[in-house]
Amino acid sequence: MHQKQNPAGFYTKGEEIFNAVSHGAGSVLAIGGTGALVALAAALANWRTVLICLVYGLSLVVLYTMSTLYHAFPFEGVKRLFRVFDHSSIYLLIAGSYTPFTLILLDGTWKGPVICGVVWAAALLGVTLNAVSVERFEKFSMLLYIAMGWAVVFAVGDVVRALPSAGFWLLLLGGVSYTGGIVFYTWHKKGRVHYMHGVWHLFVLLGSVLHYLCILLYVLPRAYA
Repeated sequence: MHQKQNPAGFYTKGEEIFNAVSHGAGSVLAIGGTGALVALAAALANWRTVLICLVYGLSLVVLYTMSTLYHAFPFEGVKRLFRVFDHSSIYLLIAGSYTPFTLILLDGTWKGPVICGVVWAAALLGVTLNAVSVERFEKFSMLLYIAMGWAVVFAVGDVVRALPSAGFWLLLLGGVSYTGGIVFYTWHKKGRVHYMHGVWHLFVLLGSVLHYLCILLYVLPRAYA
């Protein structure tokens, strides 16, 4: 008997448990990491830096929470709604991650605010399109995610000069992890290889950890150096 495809792409129960638990762990880490980052900024920097760190941290919390809820809810109607939230939160995470790099690391350059503004505008466009239809704009969204994620190439020289080599490698490998995980996402979509969506979740987690460490260790200190 043919199994009807649901909004999750007919994940098995085991897959959905793995998907929810993996990003549930990410949500817990994001909440704790945001608290630590904001507290450090409040103690050592100014209100502007605190706000920037809060925007970044909340983008992490929103992404991992929406993803967890999307995969945890068994009811199709609720799942469809949270699929919109889940896909939209990817845009927010990309823009949120750019915020400390462009407004702290590249502070004093014209490229920082411009790239930040363009990426946030693209994020708002993506969220709007997802609100209209996730399915209709799915391929466009994937291309927009990638384009936004690598918009940093337009300021790569400034970034290289501003970051020590260890910080640059954390930034680069985080981007590679986010992008490389798309391979497993597409394997799930096209070939229905079980647990590939969950593997993609792990790549997203790794990318988040690497970028968080880069911001904590190398970007934030520039605000109070």
